[in-house]
Amino acid sequence: MASRARSGPLDVMVTGLPSDAHTWNLVFIQLLIEDLGHHVVNLGPCVPSDEIVESCGKSQPDLLVVSSVNGHGFQDAEELIRTIRSRWELTGLPAVIGGKLDVLGAEGRAGNGRRLVEAGFDAVFGEDQGLSAFEEFVAALAAHRGPAAPAALAPAAPWEGAAR
Repeated sequence: MASRARSGPLDVMVTGLPSDAHTWNLVFIQLLIEDLGHHVVNLGPCVPSDEIVESCGKSQPDLLVVSSVNGHGFQDAEELIRTIRSRWELTGLPAVIGGKLDVLGAEGRAGNGRRLVEAGFDAVFGEDQGLSAFEEFVAALAAHRGPAAPAALAPAAPWEGAAR
């Protein structure tokens, strides 16, 4: 994706995954991002991966936020981000994921978080984290817009709340 160097609010796309029918998390994250002063398109729950990829390709958002609550987000998310990163126009799209991504507990969460970052997510925000890491990520992205935006975000750890 050719990043648009501009100022002002971010254009953020929020989505659920194909296997997750929960909506409250998507509404909450939309309201949070809007409260931070950014524009949001909320694709909703149970969105097929190809629809997420096509929507990103068409609208070229400044950030993709994926949220999961059902504990099975890891499987869908890994495939989704690999597909996004395989598209030349989306390789630079900042993308994050958060929520309950697995049912394995803390040990599995760290390993799966690492795998999601290795697959292409810029940050993984675990269910046990507060919102401050996500808010800091959004603020840093807004402040460092341009071709090197994700690289400008300093990693705290490679799997939870950290940039790749």
